[in-house]
Amino acid sequence: MWLSNTAKENAVGYARTNTVCMVGASAVTVTVEASVFKSSSKGADTVRMSGLPDNVVNQAQTRVRSAMANSALRFPDKSISVNFAPASVPTTGSAADLALAVTIMCADDLLPVERLADAVLLAELGLDGSLRAVPGTLPALMEARRSGLKTAIVAPENAAEAAMVENLTILAPRDLATLVAWVFGQTPLDPVPRPPTPEPPRLPDLSDVRGQPLARRALEIAAAGGHHMLMIGPPGAGKTMLAERLPSILPPLSDAEAVEVTSLHSLRGRFTGGAASLLHHAPFEAPHHSITMQALVGGGAGNIGPGSLALAHRGVLFIDEAPEWPRSVLDSLRQPLESGEVRIRRANTAISYPAKVTLVLAANPCPCAPNKPVDCTCPPLKRRSYLTRISRPLMDRIDLRVYLPPVPPSAILTDITEAEPSGSVAKRVLRAREAAASRWSEAGEPWGLNSEVSGPALRSTRWRLPPPVRKYVDDLLLKERITARGYDRVLKLAWTIADLREHDSPTADDVAEASELRLGYPLR
Repeated sequence: MWLSNTAKENAVGYARTNTVCMVGASAVTVTVEASVFKSSSKGADTVRMSGLPDNVVNQAQTRVRSAMANSALRFPDKSISVNFAPASVPTTGSAADLALAVTIMCADDLLPVERLADAVLLAELGLDGSLRAVPGTLPALMEARRSGLKTAIVAPENAAEAAMVENLTILAPRDLATLVAWVFGQTPLDPVPRPPTPEPPRLPDLSDVRGQPLARRALEIAAAGGHHMLMIGPPGAGKTMLAERLPSILPPLSDAEAVEVTSLHSLRGRFTGGAASLLHHAPFEAPHHSITMQALVGGGAGNIGPGSLALAHRGVLFIDEAPEWPRSVLDSLRQPLESGEVRIRRANTAISYPAKVTLVLAANPCPCAPNKPVDCTCPPLKRRSYLTRISRPLMDRIDLRVYLPPVPPSAILTDITEAEPSGSVAKRVLRAREAAASRWSEAGEPWGLNSEVSGPALRSTRWRLPPPVRKYVDDLLLKERITARGYDRVLKLAWTIADLREHDSPTADDVAEASELRLGYPLR
């Protein structure tokens, strides 16, 4: 290509390195390009960025300048053009700081780029040149590995998390000066060793719960079919204890599920600075009722991160004191509960997070929350309206409704035989889930849990139950005691109960139990 003499004098250098940007739960490998050139115009010593950088990325030049100055490195006194490619990918956060600094130095011939050709750089720069942790390191480096990169350079606080990614050499220099010295071969950097697999955590066990046989049964059904559940009872009845023990009877996560769940927690920076390992047990999230809608479902200004709902993916989301929550916050759960996914849209961005959760709601019977109903001081109207603070559309998505009586003193004071532990219940839950998954798989259907089965499928010729078996639930629908959605959910419950009892298909007793659990009181 022909260049004029002036162009030859102005053209100085070009370089590129690799980083990774997170778009929701998805990671995208981004090429950071820099062109450094002389200019006789007044715009010299400026940095112009192209692509879709956000404000944090645009401010990175300030951090890069100071970091280089405090690392005894010279920032080019020239015009610099920086591009983030693909230009259509939003570049957010501070994870590209290190890549930006290194690319500029390479473009100005201050640093040889060859040693970084197959490396991904992922760290924020402090003004003193230190490398600082960034969220989302695990999913980012898994994408880097898929892109064929061989080495990852991260902050020391992210080293343990980064080392969870196999077949990737992890380097964790403490600052920019150390990295530059390593590139020139002046300072060795030992690869971060892969952490040993830790012992699985000891989860709260169901054997700690005294009494409440109906609630324990409902908890087992919820675990076996992935059904949502509401518990109503006075303080001390064991609502929180039962909810906290639901993860202990859920099957452990597969390797693929563990990576998916751990990646979501990585986006919230939960592994920074400490030991890190894949989460192979179902997560448990119990946000306070003062939480905002954005913190619950995800979102917020600037960087859109996952909320408590996504962090509970493939686990349990526990909503305690549900009537005390703002209705608008609770109702924001309705669409994700149906789709198993949180979708957040902004003017130029659409982000989604997986959110397949088992929702557990807990509530007192009235605002004064007496231990015995006779001690209630609430006016009748206030007592009746208390639970209606949970909207009908949300309640219609709750499969199991259980009223817990106060725990009798004898259950606490008497030296009784230990209740059934979580291990025994978990075995039944696993068998039931395997039976359901096998049935739907053999039928060529995509569902893994009974709660995921569509209503029309259950009412189709192939899966429709005989009229004598459906008698209880058909009567409830005819008498308008349940909605059409409630009818389908009773059928899903019945299939789960049948799987727990190792029936080939639901019996009339299975449907009756499902109907009672749906209503929250006996039919007979």
